Amino acid sequence: MERIVIGTMGEGATAERRERADAAANRSMILHTAERLFRERGVENVCMAEIAEAAGVGKGTLYRRFANKGELCLSLMDTQMTEFQNNTLTLFNGLTAQGVPYLEQLARFLQSLVEFTEIHSPLLVEVERAGMFQGNTPLNVPHFWQYMTVSALLRSAARAGELAPGFDLDYLGEALLAPLQVDYFRFQRYTRNYSTERIGHGLRALVFALAAPPTSSAVTGSNDGQNESG
Repeated sequence: MERIVIGTMGEGATAERRERADAAANRSMILHTAERLFRERGVENVCMAEIAEAAGVGKGTLYRRFANKGELCLSLMDTQMTEFQNNTLTLFNGLTAQGVPYLEQLARFLQSLVEFTEIHSPLLVEVERAGMFQGNTPLNVPHFWQYMTVSALLRSAARAGELAPGFDLDYLGEALLAPLQVDYFRFQRYTRNYSTERIGHGLRALVFALAAPPTSSAVTGSNDGQNESG
């Protein structure tokens, strides 16, 4: 009978593992190098060729991992974005458990997005320039997640009776996020010279302008109090 040879994980598997490890190391080196160069010289002043040279990798290696500078910038934001999302979810869970109104939660979320956009706007500019925020592409991760969060809070507020009736909630979600689109955000910051505090307060005012009017009982109680004081 012919002897059956049992295969083992030999040189082929070892080489594949080594290749994956090398690819991961190259990717990490590229991201760390880009982050350093961006910090030292500004995102807009660094090109892909300079990143490849400083990282000690070929241009082909760089472009196999990142098709363009926008994709590289989006990858740099990934850790910060994940942390921001997790912190936001934890915050909302706590606020909901405390009975904090959904409109207040929405106002706080938009104010936190102002700070996030301020910090990451140089990277976001490159992502947008690369066309990664156009249409319904899956790469449009930041806006998609922000919109879903705003939309969920608006719908929760509507179910809780916090919103005035008649609003188009789908459109409203986009309208509230429009001032945080990076081009318009930078126009507000550097052309209009609005501070982040002013933008945040403005968005908060917009949110509470959507609130349902006081109930008749609350109005009556208020009037009664005024009559007594008079």
